[in-house]
Amino acid sequence: MVRRGRVRGRMPLVLVLPAVLGLAFLVVPLLGLLLRAPWATLPERLFSAEVGQALRLSVVCASLATVICLVLGIPLAWVLARGDVPGRGVLRALVTVPLVLPPVVGGVALLLVLGRRGVVGQWLDSWFGVSLPFTTAGVVVAEAFVAMPFLVISVEGALRAADPRFEEAAATLGASRWLTFRRVTLPSVAPGVVAGTVLCWARALGEFGATITFAGNFPGETTTMPLAVYLALESDPDAAIVLSVVLLAVSVTVLASLRDRWVGGS
Repeated sequence: MVRRGRVRGRMPLVLVLPAVLGLAFLVVPLLGLLLRAPWATLPERLFSAEVGQALRLSVVCASLATVICLVLGIPLAWVLARGDVPGRGVLRALVTVPLVLPPVVGGVALLLVLGRRGVVGQWLDSWFGVSLPFTTAGVVVAEAFVAMPFLVISVEGALRAADPRFEEAAATLGASRWLTFRRVTLPSVAPGVVAGTVLCWARALGEFGATITFAGNFPGETTTMPLAVYLALESDPDAAIVLSVVLLAVSVTVLASLRDRWVGGS
């Protein structure tokens, strides 16, 4: 044990120096944001009409997108973790594509599929009179598309780590598959569901590229906080800093709430 502690305690300078530079590279811009924030007028700007409108729209859209991700993502995670379906590896790769796909490309893909002349959108428009692009509903769809993989990956990992013997015991006692899923499976993976939900909501709140491409930028209708930051940089930099501080605070809160799962896992 002593020898292991000594090995772990060694910190070669050739590794420490790049580590410090890497930490500074990530932390200094955030500190700069906090130092330049207009703290004296922060409450006034935070409760201004423009900031409040963007904040409310962002929270509502991110929450609705998270609900969609929960309804669709949990069953999808169960299929990937427990379902006996062919090509699960391919399905898992497809699910994770939005994680590495540039959000703007995702917005273009949504526009080509759900636009008025899209593969699916043309039928939604002609049959039901529903047009998703450049609407608040379009914001929700774009955010759900980008954020759902975070929920699916988290829940799938929790399902794979869960002990299947409890589900087998419930089945031997006569419980149906749906009852077993509701009363045994979901409670056993609740921490993974909560972690995935929080990450999903935070990712939806900060979405920019797919939103501006698919839903546009219309104040009061599709202008979420990231879009408001982009607009304010040109006309009111202090407002952009205030919105950025709010998003930073949300991100830090998310990491703090998931500290035991993601940071303290070692």
